[in-house]
Amino acid sequence: MICLLLTADFSFSQTRNDITPHILSMRERAEVMDRWTEYRLDNLVPELMRREGIDMWVLVAREYNEDPVLLTMLPATWQSSRRTTILVFFDDGEQVERLAVARYNIGFFETQWFPDQEPDQWKRFGQIVEKRAPEKIGVNISEHFALADGISYTDFMHLKNSLTSEFSERIVSAEKLSVGWLETRTDDEITVYRQINRIAHNIIAEGLSEAVITPGVTTTQDVQWWFRERIRDLNLTTWFHPSVSVHRSESPEHTGDFSDYADSDIILPGDLIHMDLGIEYLGLTTDTQRNAYVLRPGETDAPQGLKDAQAVGNRLQDILTNEFVTGRTGNEILAAALQKAAEEGIKATIYTHPIGYHGHGAGPTIGLWDQQGGVPGNGDYPLYPNTAHSIELNAEVYVPEWNRNVLIMLEEDAIFDGEKVWYIDGRMKEFYLIPRQK
Repeated sequence: MICLLLTADFSFSQTRNDITPHILSMRERAEVMDRWTEYRLDNLVPELMRREGIDMWVLVAREYNEDPVLLTMLPATWQSSRRTTILVFFDDGEQVERLAVARYNIGFFETQWFPDQEPDQWKRFGQIVEKRAPEKIGVNISEHFALADGISYTDFMHLKNSLTSEFSERIVSAEKLSVGWLETRTDDEITVYRQINRIAHNIIAEGLSEAVITPGVTTTQDVQWWFRERIRDLNLTTWFHPSVSVHRSESPEHTGDFSDYADSDIILPGDLIHMDLGIEYLGLTTDTQRNAYVLRPGETDAPQGLKDAQAVGNRLQDILTNEFVTGRTGNEILAAALQKAAEEGIKATIYTHPIGYHGHGAGPTIGLWDQQGGVPGNGDYPLYPNTAHSIELNAEVYVPEWNRNVLIMLEEDAIFDGEKVWYIDGRMKEFYLIPRQK
């Protein structure tokens, strides 16, 4: 399912905040999401189960305590599981059955529990397993990936106790199966992902403009809440509270510690504004960090030192994405990119992550801001084709006009198609200017 769509590396300046990208109604979204889910269940699950050598995959959840993977397999009109929901995939070598040991009809799955025939739900599950006699029973347990560790202790014990000793010994971790399901994007998802990113970029372009910001009056906290309100007005949601901060020539250098929130500041001429925003739409997420410069009286562009620093940040992006090779682990990609950056004299910090159903998605972690020597477990996972990643990093660059170092913090969503990385809706190569210049 390799998508051959190629996207040029165009500048963010093509994003026009005077054009609102089309956003589907809630009903239309449900239809699209259900179509995508059914296709994924039909095509992706068999491929992944055979890749991992698991012939039965079992997902269990109780209402409001859902396995994150199971939630992505439910109909769009289901906002949670109902009572205890047990989903079973069984590969007989020719086809993969999709079964639901559940009280309610779950659309994509064949109902296999009828309480008037067998009142005990877990006993019925045990009967299904015994009849099919799987060699490996994959269950979502994982030490390193929270998203692949979805079964609760209680449900796991119910599952194990419902099986004979012979079959309980066949339980294995479905970690890589779960991660594969979550990280892999289909052709249709990749095609629409560009519009999802364009919507986010449009919101950012509007928020980082004189339409929202009055220098000397507007605070960074004002802009944060404007983003929240604007996203809600568009009938969308965020997956984290937007952040907006300012950096100016007389302020202290950023230490690179991101464990605390920045103070609220009044935005002034000469400020470099940094923001971080992520939306959710059609079951997929975005994650973007971009920068704006507030012009001083008489200025028509940002200082050359800042523009040069931005170029260094873009070069660091290229260094990182050039190291994306199928089969390499996140830690291997991180080490190679940091070594190359050091050879070019770039003081780099890389903290890139998968994105998709979840903002900080399952897949290879390529550094954390406080773990530049590699990330055990998550960083040891290999890179696969048809996956989406937030290319998140910073370059520390000396800016002569400010007589100090500045962190150029960037984040753009991209697709790795197995051969190369391309940005889903372009990347920032120049600052937004406030006010905009003709």
